[in-house]
Amino acid sequence: MALAESRVPAHRFDWDRYLRVGAFLGPAALYALLFIILPYTNLLAYSFWKTDNYVTLREFSLQNFARIFESATYLTVIGNSLLVASIVTVCSVLFGYALAFYVAFFAGPRRQILYFLIVIPLWTSFLLRAFIWRIILGREGVINSALAWLGVTDEPIALLLFNRFSVCVALTYVFIPFVAIPVYTALEKIPRETLEASLDLGGTPAFTFWRVILPLSLPGVIAGSIFTFCLSFGDFVAPALLGGPSGIMISSIIVNQFGAAFDWPFGSALAILVIAVIGVAVALAKWAEGRYE
Repeated sequence: MALAESRVPAHRFDWDRYLRVGAFLGPAALYALLFIILPYTNLLAYSFWKTDNYVTLREFSLQNFARIFESATYLTVIGNSLLVASIVTVCSVLFGYALAFYVAFFAGPRRQILYFLIVIPLWTSFLLRAFIWRIILGREGVINSALAWLGVTDEPIALLLFNRFSVCVALTYVFIPFVAIPVYTALEKIPRETLEASLDLGGTPAFTFWRVILPLSLPGVIAGSIFTFCLSFGDFVAPALLGGPSGIMISSIIVNQFGAAFDWPFGSALAILVIAVIGVAVALAKWAEGRYE
């Protein structure tokens, strides 16, 4: 009897446990496989192929990437996209942080209402929010009409629309909530006793902000910044509606390659470059966040 018991495996395969794990993680893994891994793999494969007379040739080549870096036009567009994304990120962080700071520390009983008002724009269409600025900044828009009514200008100001300025204004407006929400969450987690201790020990409000509040809220700032930079760098709607010759961004070129130009390999190479830039930005944000943990 003892010999028979000794032959029983000490660890049996727990089918129930693995089935539960599979049922829990299976849908997420399937989703990632079908909508993330396979599309990106296909995109990467296309970037190394060639196009001849609108026909895609499945021949390995680096000419698509060489074409990007050898052309001043594409490098200029990429530089403009980086510039717009950087401007939008900085402006969104400044306005979003100020908004979150006010709601967290000065709103009082109106805090929940104001937070709800920050979230509400995220429920509306991105296209609608961008198109609104075309109405505001247009020649017959709100700003030009107000300036004409006040007698400031005799004719509409054309520089407000169809340029880099209008794209940055619209994207900043769109992405302020993406900064304000994580910053507000970080500010809410700061113990109020810590702030009181800083003030009781002789720290001025400015000192308390720079040495206590800002460092403790940096994770929220970094999270909002990376969201804003990545989404604005690859945005297509705002440049299409508001951008002129100086507002063309890399997303517009990619859409054109997959559409009118019918050059999917080159469009894939441009898309891979965008993914690489976003990956570098995320890695830098992760590194910066790790320094303040």
